[in-house]
Amino acid sequence: MINRKLSLLVSGFIAVSSFSSLVAQTTTLTLHLDDTTRNVSPMLYGLMTEEINYAYDGGIYAEIIRNRSFKDNDKYPEHWTLNSGVDGQATMSLTTEEPLNDANKMALKLTVTKAGSSGAGIANSGYWGIPVRPNTEYKGFFYAKSSDSGMHLFSVSIENDSTNLGVYAMTKVSESGPGWKKYEFSLKTGNDVRETSDAKFIIRTMNAGTFYFSTCSLFPPTFNNRPNGNRPDIMQLLADMKPSFLRLPGGNFLEGGKFSTRYDWKKTLGPIEDRPGHMGTWGYRSSDGMGLLDYLQWCEDIHCEPLLAVFAGYTLEGDHLEGPLLEPFIDEALEEIEYIIGDVHSKWGAKRASDGHPEPFPLHFVEIGNEDFFDHSGSYKQRFAQFYNAIKEKYPQLTIISTFGKDFDVPGGKADMIDDHFYRNAADFESSATFYDNYDRKGPKVLVGEWATREGSPTPNFNAALGDAAWLTGLERNSDIVLMSCYAPLFVNVNKGAMQWESDLIGYNVLNSYGSPSYYVQKMFSNHLGNKVVPIDADTVLTQQEQLNEKEIAEGRKSRTLPTLFFVATRDSKNGNVFLKIVNTKSVEQKVKIKLEGIGKVQAKGKLVVLHAATPLETNSIKNPTDVIPVQSEIKGVSKSFDRNLPPYSVSVIQLKAD
Repeated sequence: MINRKLSLLVSGFIAVSSFSSLVAQTTTLTLHLDDTTRNVSPMLYGLMTEEINYAYDGGIYAEIIRNRSFKDNDKYPEHWTLNSGVDGQATMSLTTEEPLNDANKMALKLTVTKAGSSGAGIANSGYWGIPVRPNTEYKGFFYAKSSDSGMHLFSVSIENDSTNLGVYAMTKVSESGPGWKKYEFSLKTGNDVRETSDAKFIIRTMNAGTFYFSTCSLFPPTFNNRPNGNRPDIMQLLADMKPSFLRLPGGNFLEGGKFSTRYDWKKTLGPIEDRPGHMGTWGYRSSDGMGLLDYLQWCEDIHCEPLLAVFAGYTLEGDHLEGPLLEPFIDEALEEIEYIIGDVHSKWGAKRASDGHPEPFPLHFVEIGNEDFFDHSGSYKQRFAQFYNAIKEKYPQLTIISTFGKDFDVPGGKADMIDDHFYRNAADFESSATFYDNYDRKGPKVLVGEWATREGSPTPNFNAALGDAAWLTGLERNSDIVLMSCYAPLFVNVNKGAMQWESDLIGYNVLNSYGSPSYYVQKMFSNHLGNKVVPIDADTVLTQQEQLNEKEIAEGRKSRTLPTLFFVATRDSKNGNVFLKIVNTKSVEQKVKIKLEGIGKVQAKGKLVVLHAATPLETNSIKNPTDVIPVQSEIKGVSKSFDRNLPPYSVSVIQLKAD
């Protein structure tokens, strides 16, 4: 179906020259602006997300309290410590003897023998710290129950963790009567507070007695001020990419290791104290604070739509179900779709409305499972057909995606789309930039649902960004077939012990976040996109030899000859804007002549955006978040034939206006 032979461009003869030539050469790129018959998918650039690298808890999800329902470890209250002051006496332990509800049966038991002069209580260290900023309001709550049925008074505070500099914010809350009580509060820091993560969250009592705690929560300001919302800084990075979709809940997090730890969307709805959470796929527990509705509102907040992946009866440990045993999960998928797009008169549409969102969300794409090529039982074809038929019968308008990378037969035709995944190094992506050029245009459309150049840690270096950009020129050139693509993983908490997978697009700690060079490549490509592909003829494209490392040489790998320039052009047929993207992977400047054919005239001024690094190993980090960022400028002297010098190690976007 796919011809993998390396051809360089869409059309035209290409002369490829060795870079070792002693004569300076100019590459000529001829853009045929009167031959724009191939469409660009408006859904081409999106996002893929899953709970990995503390992407949600400790990441984009703004909850500050770690292990808020005391379930991270059933032996002791992990991330919580006893705070009994200088002269207090208290003990704490986990117990199920006083459950809050069926979803949260574990509680922390605090026994205070002597409160002491400063009170006794419990302290939480957050996700590698508590984010403290000046003039900031934090809102929270906790559930508590006392052996005493009278008035219960607690102090709540954010305090310095290591040097006893004092209290950043404090308030008091009280309730009376027996049984569990919800204590709600707000904390406000002053203007003189310095920004720090060296802090802890503390709940104290001045009374002796036995106390039980469950579901403690604390939120800073969130994006769009959403309750149970997301971090503004990370959300703004995503919004700036202008994604068209979010693939959710994404990846292995959907499947789980076993049926009991799969993503069960129904258990992620409602108040967070009613969500049981579950063991995630990457070695830590998920609070499921990022529930189905929260995903959908995430999409709403950054103006994209969900690409929904539904659990398909297969888990990562190899268990799977077929035939009649699969039917409950098919029903569950249909109910999930109804929750998203059903009107308020449907059962699950009414549930969504009661959860606070009466209006349906947009949904056009549904993926059956995730990476089912790992299922060696061969059951996916039958499982896919069962889901496909059931969903199509009720929702014929939806596009159904196969995760196997094959166009499965189903009654009435083939899978609507297939999902291809690629994790490679930069040279691999550069050699694969033409992967879809000779793709069977009569076959199913493609979602490239996971891909990344894996060079750099915890986030990619500039060499990875060059590989990404080369690959994206091929996806964009073939976006009549590749309708959607999304980099993975999206997030990584950069603290020691938080990462399970490298490299990742966006890095952060509890206070700050940054985009990698690969992030800026994604942003540049997504923000400069027309609706028609412009064919390009090229000549005199210089080449270079792939540099192999010692391990590759020892393995007998042969060095490949790779182009040093990659390019693609699109045009907006409505306003005449032309976007030419050129990647220079060479260590020296390269000169290109750009010829515009098939137009009447072109404006003399244009826009240039350049992402450039001095070396391929340059990157961004928490300490240096803007070492490699795009620079925008105006270019003059644009005509139907003009020259540009491309900086070494660079990705350039040239925006022109042509009639």
